[in-house]
Amino acid sequence: MAVKTITVTKEAYEALASDKGKGESFSEVILRTHKKKGSWEAVSKFIGAWEHVPEKVVEDIKKDIENMRKRSAKRLLQRTKGF
Repeated sequence: MAVKTITVTKEAYEALASDKGKGESFSEVILRTHKKKGSWEAVSKFIGAWEHVPEKVVEDIKKDIENMRKRSAKRLLQRTKGF
């Protein structure tokens, strides 16, 4: 197994160490906590999580999220207009 030596700040080391389980290596902590977003493992745990929610409620939530995104984008444009 190839290894690399890295340098981290004391704060970063302490954060990593606090996530470390008994008998777990720092490499294992890094791999466990930094899995690629959108990976099958990350997504699969949510399969079926919304199946009990009525379709109308899901559609309303989607509309609310879209409206929030639009308002957020508008506020961002207003705040950065003079830059």
